Amino acid sequence: MSEEILINVTPRETRVAVVENGMLQEVHIERAQKRGYVGNIYKGKVSRVMPGMQAAFVEIGLDRAAFLHASDIVRAAPSLVGDAAESSASPGPTPPILDLVREGHELVVQVVKDPIGSKGARLTTHLSIPSRYLVLLPYSRMVGVSVRIEDEAERGRLKEILQQLGRDGSLGFIVRTNAEGQTHEALAEDVDYLGRLWQAVQEGISQARVGTRIYEDLPLSLRALRDLMRRDIEKVRVDSRETFDKIHSFAQQFMPDMVERIEHYPGERPIFDLYGVEDEIQRALRKEVPLKSGGYLIVDQTEAMTTVDVNTGAFLGHRNLEETVYRTNLEAAQAAARQLRLRNLGGIIIIDFIDMTDDEHKRQVLRTLEKALLRDHAKTTVYDMSPLGLVEMTRKRTMESLERQLCEPCPECGGRGSLKTAETVTYEIFREITRAVRQFDAEKLLVLAAPKVVSRILEEESAAVAELEEFIRKTIRFQPEEHYSQEQFDVVLL
Repeated sequence: MSEEILINVTPRETRVAVVENGMLQEVHIERAQKRGYVGNIYKGKVSRVMPGMQAAFVEIGLDRAAFLHASDIVRAAPSLVGDAAESSASPGPTPPILDLVREGHELVVQVVKDPIGSKGARLTTHLSIPSRYLVLLPYSRMVGVSVRIEDEAERGRLKEILQQLGRDGSLGFIVRTNAEGQTHEALAEDVDYLGRLWQAVQEGISQARVGTRIYEDLPLSLRALRDLMRRDIEKVRVDSRETFDKIHSFAQQFMPDMVERIEHYPGERPIFDLYGVEDEIQRALRKEVPLKSGGYLIVDQTEAMTTVDVNTGAFLGHRNLEETVYRTNLEAAQAAARQLRLRNLGGIIIIDFIDMTDDEHKRQVLRTLEKALLRDHAKTTVYDMSPLGLVEMTRKRTMESLERQLCEPCPECGGRGSLKTAETVTYEIFREITRAVRQFDAEKLLVLAAPKVVSRILEEESAAVAELEEFIRKTIRFQPEEHYSQEQFDVVLL
């Protein structure tokens, strides 16, 4: 499988695309004025404790107070100078929030989920700092290995190396998937790097004021190299010379075996156009996703969940209805997995497959979905198919979806996705006129509305207007306003 990482840089925005076999799979966007907060460490102050929610709100210098649940608080709370302490992963129920924090307490916290919609950021006091191959857990003494490293011998080897490197046992580590097959020396470099970084963070903790950012994660271009670079990545192509130099230097220091795969793209044609990424991003903002068979998906993101509806469309099949449905569902399972990753959709997801009667077909469709999700970096959990053909699943969400990063609610419909018809607005205007003349005295009335609505009233509803004028015994004048939306109108008493 051919896989490349493309990095497009402009003065105010960086975009990263992951392309597999010529097809876009992931898009990451970072804007200079809207950098994400995930991974950042702050010194915060508890502004409000909510015992009923087992949570506290913490001021960390952002627009909205951030949310900290009791389960995300280190039990033996570390001092602000960062002494190592046992993780609260120890057995036993989570104690009441008031036993852990009080209003006015100062805490060192890390953002684990960006502010999404009207919700503030989600916090934890279980700090973690990633490097190329490891994740440092300064308040834990555990050494864990990523579940994606399946070979037991390799897991044992990596764990033994980390136990040797961290002999004093004061710090904990998680071995990342990228560490598979790496040497003792490579892991030792990461341990040394994280040790120096943690020392700098501790110094920042001791000196920082409340609301101060103590540690900030790498910019997107370097983060992409650290988190997305794997052995099967053939190339990383960067269209900015300055960013290329930074990435090249970073790779020489932390991943020298990958340096040769990084190249500068000097072409005049934009790199995202060259690979068709721009068109794919535009398609990812639409609800309908066409399938090669002629069927299609409808992807609908709401506050509560995301739904994916599968339809056969023009696909009629060559044998019978069950075979047609089965083939459409197989293709839809792969397409749905790609769309979730591409659109960065998280939380609760329900996929409505077309009803199948054959139990083996249902199992195969579910297996296809699970297999397609294996390449997703976000954690996913898939549940069995219901009798109605619904598959419930979850996908870990740490930031806004692609649509919510790039779009805003439609000013015409207020985000509903539909407008009242000109006919509906017409009758609303008639009702408002009747209501107004009952409340206020006036000789004439002026109605301001969108041109389409006014045109309909004067042409199709002229008889109704005459009847209304006779009923209220007043003259009504209609004036089109180009800047009015279809649903907007004003009734003015003259």
